[in-house]
Amino acid sequence: MKNAFVRYFIVSAVGLLLIVSCKNKKPEVSGRVDDIYYTCSMDPQVVEAKPGKCPICHMELTAVKKSAQQKNDNELELSPEQMQLGNIQVDTIHDGAMGNQMVLTGTLTFDQTKINTVSSRVDGRIERLYFKNIGDFIARGARLFDLYSETLNNAKQEYLLAVQKRKILGNTVIDFDQVIESAKNKLRLWGMSETQISSLQNDGNNTFTSFYSTESGYITNLNVQQGEYVSEGTTIVQLAGLSTLWVEAQVYTAQLGQLNKSAKATVSIPDMPGREMEGEIEFVNPEINPETRINLIRIKITNDDHQLKPGMAARVVLQTVKQKTLSLPVNAVLRNGKMDMIWVQVSQNKFTSRMVETGSEGNGLLEIRSGLKDGDAVVINGAYLLQSEYIFRKGASPMAGMDMGGMK
Repeated sequence: MKNAFVRYFIVSAVGLLLIVSCKNKKPEVSGRVDDIYYTCSMDPQVVEAKPGKCPICHMELTAVKKSAQQKNDNELELSPEQMQLGNIQVDTIHDGAMGNQMVLTGTLTFDQTKINTVSSRVDGRIERLYFKNIGDFIARGARLFDLYSETLNNAKQEYLLAVQKRKILGNTVIDFDQVIESAKNKLRLWGMSETQISSLQNDGNNTFTSFYSTESGYITNLNVQQGEYVSEGTTIVQLAGLSTLWVEAQVYTAQLGQLNKSAKATVSIPDMPGREMEGEIEFVNPEINPETRINLIRIKITNDDHQLKPGMAARVVLQTVKQKTLSLPVNAVLRNGKMDMIWVQVSQNKFTSRMVETGSEGNGLLEIRSGLKDGDAVVINGAYLLQSEYIFRKGASPMAGMDMGGMK
């Protein structure tokens, strides 16, 4: 009797354990390992490749079989409600005329034809320098510096001596007029003006000679200091005029063929709203930077009030020749600095991402050079929402891992 009770107890315990284990056993999801992912029923944004616990609520992850859409990494399917709420708009693109404007960024620089250099024509010592700061404005005829020069003083004495002898002896023995003219030419070559030469007879004992600016402009380089000795040809100061300026704008090599060199260019200054000027392309640099593939063009503009300063940023609008090409609204193209991407409709409510190569931009349109063909249905409104939905579902941007090297 006792043995029968023991056998009954053991059989009951084993049965109870089997029932409990069957209740706790999770339903298995059949299929290949690559076709299954793990997610959390409380936090569906969590997607893992292997079983484990949810990093948010710490519940056990549930195995889910991937759908055909999820197996295709580039495709995204939306419900009709999502299409309506996201205002997803699709348009079939065709060849058309691209806009006739090109917008470039540029910088104001000195007009090199307005830069003048004042040099010493004779050796000597700078006794006084009247302008000492970079950026000072010097008017035409302003006194620049006083120079003490033994060479120049000797030439002054030769001139004064010839004038004095002519007064005493006249031209009976020697033609002093010719001697005087020869001495004056020497003084002229060394930088003295006619007024200074004429005043030597009244101020012949002055050992310093003043030199004046022959041009007006702002000091951009000052190469000497007061008290310094200079030799013939030494640059004293460099002056730059601001009545005209150059605008140097950057142009990509792909845009060079669209330039209309004879057309007017409109230049605006972001720091001075409302100010616009017109100019013409005067120069296109024949050398292209091999690293950036950028070329420089030059446009001359007037600056009579001297309000514009070198270094200011500029916006240049150029008229270009219309060309037949594929184009999309600018907002239809997603950019991350390295590549450009669009969304193409492949079937009803189903979309795929595609890399494209873009070109010029104008009038709200962006040229598409490769990656699309005539007749493709492209998302022209809601591309950013599709991008966000893709990242939410799959945890990464469709641009990740893409390579633009094979684009043609």
